[in-house]
Amino acid sequence: MTPSPPLAVIPTVAETLAHPAFPTAIWNLEPDRKGLAPVAEGRGGPFNISWEIHGEGPIKVTFIMGLGGLKSAWQRQTLHFGHERRTEYSVLLIDNRGMGDSDKPLMRYSSSEMARDLADVLTHVGWLGPSAPPKRRSIHVVGLSLGGMIAQELACLHPEAISTLSLCCTAAEIENTTTFAENMALRASMLIPKSVDRSIADAARMLFNRAWLTQPDNVHLPTPGVTPNCHPPADLPFTPPIPSSSPPLKSETAAEEETYLTFRNNAMRFVAQEMHKRLDASRFGIKGFILQLVAAGWHRKTAAQLSALADAVGRDRILVMHGTDDGMISPPHGRKLIAALEPAKALVVDGMGHAPIVERWAWFNKTMEAQFAVGEKLDREVSV
Repeated sequence: MTPSPPLAVIPTVAETLAHPAFPTAIWNLEPDRKGLAPVAEGRGGPFNISWEIHGEGPIKVTFIMGLGGLKSAWQRQTLHFGHERRTEYSVLLIDNRGMGDSDKPLMRYSSSEMARDLADVLTHVGWLGPSAPPKRRSIHVVGLSLGGMIAQELACLHPEAISTLSLCCTAAEIENTTTFAENMALRASMLIPKSVDRSIADAARMLFNRAWLTQPDNVHLPTPGVTPNCHPPADLPFTPPIPSSSPPLKSETAAEEETYLTFRNNAMRFVAQEMHKRLDASRFGIKGFILQLVAAGWHRKTAAQLSALADAVGRDRILVMHGTDDGMISPPHGRKLIAALEPAKALVVDGMGHAPIVERWAWFNKTMEAQFAVGEKLDREVSV
């Protein structure tokens, strides 16, 4: 039997907070439009969903984040599509209910209700409904994890509006695909109180390929003043709990404070982005996390429902991807989704974890470019 690779060493929170790159972990990418959209009228609302549109191009893309994620989690895609290719793409981002700058109502969350929230936002910004452009299919929908579940529900609600549907590292429903002992151990670990260091380290090892975590920080950084609508790092909205004995948080020179810096490795960048979120109590809290977790846990689409979804959207417009190293939603979930949808493009990627938008950002962006091009071509053929 081949031994399992050793656990990746994850940098501590303290050393990450003290690293000069920490204040620059979230990029200051200015949207072209942003606001709060009132949603859920007659569905327990209204309450507000925060949205941003980056770019001004004709190809309209909405990225839907997963459990506990904020808009900034898409920053590698926001930079690529909404800033560096801003004349080609318009990118809509939202904070799902319970997270970020959106309201956090105390109520039952479900993937279907969260999809209706997004539909309300799409109508609010003019991408859906009577004020939408005359092009019949005009929205490229990309969902990750819980976001993929929301994307399935949106596709059931408005298949006629969808140019392409990309479901990434998600499931038709969450099922136990491990042994009884492994399942019990996982459930027990979720109930055991953990330190922040342990919590983030466990999340990193479940989200990402182990070898990738220890590799040098490979991200493509924006350049203020060069990258369109990119500004120097913004002031932190919180005070990091750094010991007085630590070195200065910010870089010593004014020039360095105006740019974005790299971390020691990919794991440290993940820890930094996670701490930007966790230290901002106004934008991330346990209540919203648990309510979103309930939505993910109760999501269910039968094979018949998925087949009907694929018929309505068009299988030639659907992509499903999953990684063999996904520790959050195991690979059998992706294979089951592929079997039910029979999409034109099915990718089970060897060695890929749960977050290709981070771990394989360059490949992911190129894959999405190709997927969007498929939809745009099909739309032109239909309109002729």
